[in-house]
Amino acid sequence: MNNSIAKHLFFIACFIFWIFLALFTSKLIVDNVTSGHHYSNAVFSLTYMKNSGAAFSLLENAREFLIIISIVATTLLFMYVHNNKGIHLISASFIALLCAGIMANCHERIVLGYVRDYIHLNFVNFPVFNIADIFITIGVIALIGILLVYKK
Repeated sequence: MNNSIAKHLFFIACFIFWIFLALFTSKLIVDNVTSGHHYSNAVFSLTYMKNSGAAFSLLENAREFLIIISIVATTLLFMYVHNNKGIHLISASFIALLCAGIMANCHERIVLGYVRDYIHLNFVNFPVFNIADIFITIGVIALIGILLVYKK
């Protein structure tokens, strides 16, 4: 198997793993919180909210637009990985993480009509978010860092 195919398979495997983890975790936590199990400590608490918008509830009730943007963004990122033969595995893994976060939220928008948010930070005034949002944030920050470090 050549290096390019191995990188593509690695990317797809990472994407599938991360999207499964995001959706499974979201379902598990929401099912537990809505059945009366609550968790809270000094750092965070589990608080279930339905978010019909994007980050910070922007674009509230723009479900179709957010679905289209998610699919377009993920398609472009997949094409970037596919067309970039010299992509490093670390970059591919962070792009897979970013795509999985985007598509996990997109999946919930399509299936449920909203995104399930459940992590509330107790030490700062910040909107409730989910695991997919964490994946998106980590993916973007890591890719920016990689671009800055490897910028030619």
